Amino acid sequence: MDLSAVAKRVYEARKAKNLTQEELAAKADISATHISVLERGVKLPNLDTFIAIANALDVSADYLLQDVVNRSVPVQYSELSELLEKQPVDVQKRINRALKAFLEE
Repeated sequence: MDLSAVAKRVYEARKAKNLTQEELAAKADISATHISVLERGVKLPNLDTFIAIANALDVSADYLLQDVVNRSVPVQYSELSELLEKQPVDVQKRINRALKAFLEE
């Protein structure tokens, strides 16, 4: 497995949230040293830690693993889904109808 790909995603997600390693560590309830080790690709976190980091960064596991798994949801779909979830239900329905109409042409 390419540890550097996962490490890069954790780093990028942390930077996108404007978090320091110490802040992310506190949110994930692990040490800042552990975050540093993970971001350098020295080792992968165990499953519990991985989930804690994904939750602390508010990103999906697919986002963090997309470069190392054979089958994942493309990031653009995840991002689109997250944007849609933030919209009121009536707007979600209108967008859904518009997309269906567009794709059925």
